Amino acid sequence: MTGPFVLPVRDIAHRSGEMREHELEVPAPGKWGEGLVAVEAGEPVDLDVRLESVHEGILVSATIDSTYRGVCGRCLTDIAAPVEVEIQELFAYPGSEATDFEVQDDHVDLETAVRDAIVLSLPFQPVCQPDCPGLDPATGERMATSTGSHDSEPIDPRWAALQDYTPDHDDEAPRLGVENTEES
Repeated sequence: MTGPFVLPVRDIAHRSGEMREHELEVPAPGKWGEGLVAVEAGEPVDLDVRLESVHEGILVSATIDSTYRGVCGRCLTDIAAPVEVEIQELFAYPGSEATDFEVQDDHVDLETAVRDAIVLSLPFQPVCQPDCPGLDPATGERMATSTGSHDSEPIDPRWAALQDYTPDHDDEAPRLGVENTEES
């Protein structure tokens, strides 16, 4: 069993309390993610891994760092941002109770656990900045960088009567149901 995410555990298998640590930088073997953003194939994936032998198998704890790339869900600008996740999975010894992962040929293959953790941590609606205003519905331009004046936009006829309204009118208009007590 070989591969960039495969780690040997022969020296700690069935030796409860034994531990090994590994630091790896592995290129993502394929595109991870299907939404607006993904970790692209070949993108470096940094792993800080701890393997601990326990009675049931090998307990894997890892911190994973990489970068996702894609487009903003509001303005469609290209974005790239770091992604950091932590995992903890038990790789059971063969023949023990069924788990999602198993020690095979004195090795653990972390690829599925790492990929699943990264994909689940990717934002569903990524944005280039938290207050991204998106695209102008009339022009299709990005509103954050739009230089055009919005005063020339056509006014909806239903709201045209409010165009002349200003806060100054509040001071001049009598309030309904309240008598004017000021004397001039």
